[in-house]
Amino acid sequence: MVPVERVGLVVHGGKEAALAAAREVRQWAAEHGIPCVDIDVWDDHDGRLHARDEAARAGNPDLIVTVGGDGTFLRGVRVAGPSGARVLGVNVGRVGFLTEVSTDDVRAALDAVQRGETTVDARMALTMRASRPLEIPRGMEAMLRYGRGPALPPPQPRPGMKSEVGWGVPLDVLALNDVVVEKLARDRQASLAVYVGGKLFASYSADALIVASSTGSTAYSFAAGGPIVSPKLDALVFTPVAAHMVFNRSVVLDCSQSVGILVLEHSGQVAVSVDGQLRGVLNPGDWISVYGAQQRAKLVRLTEPDFLGKVRDRFGLVDSAAALADGQAPAYAPNEPMPPDLAHPGPLEN
Repeated sequence: MVPVERVGLVVHGGKEAALAAAREVRQWAAEHGIPCVDIDVWDDHDGRLHARDEAARAGNPDLIVTVGGDGTFLRGVRVAGPSGARVLGVNVGRVGFLTEVSTDDVRAALDAVQRGETTVDARMALTMRASRPLEIPRGMEAMLRYGRGPALPPPQPRPGMKSEVGWGVPLDVLALNDVVVEKLARDRQASLAVYVGGKLFASYSADALIVASSTGSTAYSFAAGGPIVSPKLDALVFTPVAAHMVFNRSVVLDCSQSVGILVLEHSGQVAVSVDGQLRGVLNPGDWISVYGAQQRAKLVRLTEPDFLGKVRDRFGLVDSAAALADGQAPAYAPNEPMPPDLAHPGPLEN
């Protein structure tokens, strides 16, 4: 793997542990003669930039280190997307599904990256088109500022791609977790028609509709009752939130399919959020289409990912008391070589 040439640093500025770990990253970079630039800095005087502009201002780093929780990690993935930079997450958060190392292991992790002793966990991401360029109405940011950082600007059309009649405006968006359409008014639900592969699936009256990637299946979608999907499976997970109808289940789709969401004629306005960040507001008659992006997010891993082990740990899963009364589950580790049908499970290719 190519040694690091330039580091971009995204830091959760509200945590002293994150600030201390960030100093370690800067010191490591200085000792190795590698430029290190802070990116996506939340400043009350300067607005946040589009991902491409943010990366360009930082000199297009090839490694982005995030110090915080999963939210900080998603900020890094947003900026890494246009240039295909790798992202290493240092966990100072509460859950840490996406982050890889603890603050005590920052230097060791950076040394491993520099020596080429890490792997890249390439995760499917989402992108979108819309019936028109997204906009955030004046005053909306002030309403949503409590408990958050400053809002991002609405996404720009993707460079080199044009709007095509009937297929909408291609937006420069890369979501690792999810795209969410949610009601703005507390006293009424959103009325939304959902299309899968261009065909009407159902019309929902709901608080929100979530289109998640497999990676995002453990985030908002899971909290709304959606399934946990292995990130090794390229899929879209569509989950309604508080749907006022009999059918309120999630639907798991193949990654080659798209999910279209149309705001019905007499619905109220709805907000569009990408990885938890407000990116625009839709009016009745507007629509978006969410689908798998061509580029993948590149997550740096120091060891082989143990996804279900992390699920068990992060969610604090405990075994059934009734089951434990009947015995303890032993470790399963046969000493013999794995037979071919287990080493390569699944149907044989013709």
